[in-house]
Amino acid sequence: MSPDPLLHLAVALDGAGWHPAAWREPDARPAELFTGAYWSDLVAEAEEGLLDFVTIEDSFGIQSTDFNDVDDRVDQVRGRLDAVLTAARTAPATSRIGIVPTVVSTHTEPFHLSKAVATLDYAARGRAGLRIQISAKPHEYALIGRRTTEPVVLADINTDEVQARIAEHFSEAADYVEVVRRLWDSWEDDAEIRDAATGRFVDRAKLHHIDFEGDWFDVRGPSITPRPPQGQPVVTALGHATIPYQLIARAADVGFVTPHDRDGAAAIVAEIRREQEFAGRASQRLHVFGDLVVFLDETTAAAEERRARLDEAAGTPYTSDAHIFAGTASELADLLADWRHAGLTGYRLRPAALPHDLTRITRELVPELQARGLFRTAYQASTLRGHLGLSRPASRYAVAADDDPAPTAVGAGAGASAGHQGS
Repeated sequence: MSPDPLLHLAVALDGAGWHPAAWREPDARPAELFTGAYWSDLVAEAEEGLLDFVTIEDSFGIQSTDFNDVDDRVDQVRGRLDAVLTAARTAPATSRIGIVPTVVSTHTEPFHLSKAVATLDYAARGRAGLRIQISAKPHEYALIGRRTTEPVVLADINTDEVQARIAEHFSEAADYVEVVRRLWDSWEDDAEIRDAATGRFVDRAKLHHIDFEGDWFDVRGPSITPRPPQGQPVVTALGHATIPYQLIARAADVGFVTPHDRDGAAAIVAEIRREQEFAGRASQRLHVFGDLVVFLDETTAAAEERRARLDEAAGTPYTSDAHIFAGTASELADLLADWRHAGLTGYRLRPAALPHDLTRITRELVPELQARGLFRTAYQASTLRGHLGLSRPASRYAVAADDDPAPTAVGAGAGASAGHQGS
């Protein structure tokens, strides 16, 4: 009988932790939330635990407990650093762990994002990714002023009108990812000649227009940044229902889902695998990670007492889209070992408080999983794609150029252009 495949592990970093009162904990570092050193320390700690990657949360608007508007609370963390720039700051401080910033596709241009993440991949020497996120909040639309959207009333979430609007957001996000991937491919890997003797730095026949035309974007390309070290950095997305599952199946390399038990995890994985087949990607490796919020302590009672203390400080019990776990590292290892049989290939853990729960993950959970033969004991690769067992894709335009270079190659005098049509 062959051994079970190893689990993949990531952590989701957000401010002082996912509990809104985490910044008030004795070991929290609220005065350092807007410093590079704080984030570099967290990512370095995750790398010490041999984790596959970290994600860094971001949003287009300021944090709020009101989905449709900005609240006036002053007792919770408000404000954050740009996730892509924070990732770039942490890259030189680490050498193996993947770094995956969140990006909001609804209000940013794929052309600009493609070169930002390609640049991150150069800074991290092949360890970059992105988490694609949509925006459906009216106050975030108002920050840009380019278009508007109606408030989402949770009681109406399942109506045809709201579902159609949500589907439009995610369809746009899928096109966004396709444009980004094509821009990464628009330079062949050997497009840079750097031949001082002949005076040729670039072979322009190896730069290609992408000529993408869709409902939201008409992008000619090529990128202004050479092809990233990974060819295509890793694309991830979070999903809670069929429409975002379709985005994961169509466009992502890693999908984050939020089951609350093993049976729920199995149902979600089965649905994503069906959607993956519908999207024509059944033969491609697509990871499905379970998301959990974690409170970890030496005893279950201590973890639950800490959760209760934080809830009291916040003035209300903490709730989440993801399952909330409070217990020991051994108990969490039991859960992860059990749910993996539902088809999950890994987990993204959301530390309730930083750095407390992150260090419990790296210094207690990881050794527990290693002792059970469920997690790596050393990095076996140097890139994020390597950690995840994802192959480095060939540039689609290099393949096309082998057949007929004329239609896609950039001609003399041609440049890059990109456009967002709006909706």
